[in-house]
Amino acid sequence: MLTEKYKLAAGYTLISLIWGSTWLAIRFGLSSLTPLISAGLRFFLASLFVYGMMRIKNISLQKDPLSIKLYAFLSLFSFVIPFGLVYWAEQYIPSGLASIVFAVMPFFVIIYSIIAFKKESVTFNQIFGSILGFSGIVIIFSENLSLDLSQQLLGILAVLISSSMQAGIGVTIKKYGHHLNPLSMNFLPLFSAGIILIIVSTLTENSSTWVFDFNAFASITFLAFFGTLVTFTTYYWLLKRMNIVILSLTAFITPIIAVILGWFILNENFSLQTLAGSALVLIGILFANFKGLMNYYLTKKKFAK
Repeated sequence: MLTEKYKLAAGYTLISLIWGSTWLAIRFGLSSLTPLISAGLRFFLASLFVYGMMRIKNISLQKDPLSIKLYAFLSLFSFVIPFGLVYWAEQYIPSGLASIVFAVMPFFVIIYSIIAFKKESVTFNQIFGSILGFSGIVIIFSENLSLDLSQQLLGILAVLISSSMQAGIGVTIKKYGHHLNPLSMNFLPLFSAGIILIIVSTLTENSSTWVFDFNAFASITFLAFFGTLVTFTTYYWLLKRMNIVILSLTAFITPIIAVILGWFILNENFSLQTLAGSALVLIGILFANFKGLMNYYLTKKKFAK
């Protein structure tokens, strides 16, 4: 039992760290490629990585009608539309504002969970912890945040819709996707999403600006392997084993990792306000997971005897 707890903690930490680093990797890639072609190549390459891992582990693709429907749902509402909206929105709103808006995802998860899992109540600790965590994100990015709804409203709405879709797909897979393998379930969605985004990019973006240099290759490879294969496989493995509200709180951790990496690698500002906001985020996550932490403590104490 304790071994499973450590695995869950390791997986949770892993996806938080990697997803926090993807913002920096995307920034490097966008210095050479336009947004949609970058995302499309990332997902297409990631699908090849997934297929290779499936062959190595001898995992077959599930082809029952429910699995096919979930693959299509994942492709559109986890990859193509949400990522397309976020990339599009970042042309019109600063990344700090985008981070705040996207961080409402746990609240969507709470709403969808109440609807989908009527027998599993969302606790007060989870709701209050989510509010604390979101407040921390606002504090972190409010220092350099400017809001102009006349210019930024569409961008804000795009990120909000993306956040809502990601929350919805998580709850859907939690409810209907228990039979899916965490690795193979990503193959067709990633492959189709990559093809769709590459086609859309070719038709709508200026391909003459594409430069396939080291930044482009390094960014796409890192994002495909670590930012997609490792993280999404781990995420869906965790989704089967832990509370989805607690899992969704990684949306609060990733901006903190992004800020720390920006400070460490790009010499960006890291103020006391950032530190205070980060502390509030962590307190919120601990508060939301209070029941789980207490159960772990009591179990560990029992085994110690």
